Amino acid sequence: MKTRVKTVIHDKESVKEKVETIKREVGKVIVGQEELIEGIIIALLSDGHILLEGYPGLGKTVTVKTVARILDAKFQRVQFTPDLIPGDITGFEMWDPATRKSRIQKGPVFTNLLLADEINRAPAKVQSALLEAMQEKQVTIGRETYPLEKLFLVLATQNPIEISGTYLLPEAEIDRFMFKLKVNYPAYGDEREITERQIRDEEAELAVVLSPREVLSFRHMISEWLPLRETSVTIKYITRLVRATRPEEGNGTLKNLVMYGASPRASIALARASRVYAFIQGEDMVLPEHIHKMAYPVLRHRIILTHEAESQGIDSDDIIEKILHQVPIVE
Repeated sequence: MKTRVKTVIHDKESVKEKVETIKREVGKVIVGQEELIEGIIIALLSDGHILLEGYPGLGKTVTVKTVARILDAKFQRVQFTPDLIPGDITGFEMWDPATRKSRIQKGPVFTNLLLADEINRAPAKVQSALLEAMQEKQVTIGRETYPLEKLFLVLATQNPIEISGTYLLPEAEIDRFMFKLKVNYPAYGDEREITERQIRDEEAELAVVLSPREVLSFRHMISEWLPLRETSVTIKYITRLVRATRPEEGNGTLKNLVMYGASPRASIALARASRVYAFIQGEDMVLPEHIHKMAYPVLRHRIILTHEAESQGIDSDDIIEKILHQVPIVE
C-alpha cells in the first residue's frame, strides 16, 4: 500500500525536505547503502544513467524497485541473458493477421526506470540496443522513431566476479552511464538488521514522495538556483580534471597506466552531478569537495587502464585520486 506525501514545492528547503523523505522511505526497505541511495537520487536529479556493480545479494535490484515505488514511476525489469535479442528491449514490428496490417509492439524500454539486470550477460548487439535510448531518449523500430518518457533512466547491474558467460560492455555504452556505483557488503549491524527484517517477513508501507513530473521540475529548479557559467572557476576546474585523465594530456606518471581517458561527456556529467550534490548538501555554490566526491562515480568507468596498471594492482579509483591531488583548483 502506498500513500502520498504532500508538500508545496516553492523553495529550496521544500526540495531538500523531499530528498530527505525519499532517503527515509527507501530506508524502510534497504538497510545501510547510503551512498547507493544518494547516488540514485543525484542521478535522478541530474538526468543520468547508472551502472551498479556489486556481488549478488546486496540489494541492487530491490533498491531500484523501491525507488520506482516511491516516485510512482513506471518500472520495467529486463533480465539480460545470452539469448536475448535487441527487439526484446526496444520492441519490434509485427504482422497482425486480424487487421492484415503491421503494428508496433513496444518493448520494456518504454518506461521511466529500466532495470537492466546483469547487463554484461548479453552480447554487444543487445547491449547496443540501449545506445539510442540512453543518449537521445528515442527508439527506432522499423522505419519509425518513437520518443521515450521524459523521465527515463537506465539502471544496469553487473557482477564483478563472474567471467564465464559474460561480455564486456562496449566503451560507447559505458560512456553513456553518468555513474558507476560500487555496491559493497553491509556493515555487521546492517547485515544483522537485514536478517531480522526478513525473518519478520513484514512488507514496508511506502509513501509516494514525488511524481515523475515533479522530478523533472526539480531538475529545472536546481539548475536555476545553482547556475554554472561556462567561464566560472568550477567549469574550468572540471574541464582540467577530465582532460587530465587522458594519457596525452596528463603528466608523465599516468602515461604508462592509462590507455584511454574520459570524453567530454564526462565533463558534462561531473558538472551536473556536482551541482546536484552541492544542493542536497545545503550549499549555495559548487565547491571543490563536491567535485571531488562526484569525480569517482563519474570517472571510474571511463578510464581504461593499461596491462601495466592492472599488473601493479592499480584501479581507476587510484588514478582519480592521483589526478585530484595533482590538478590545481585554480590555474
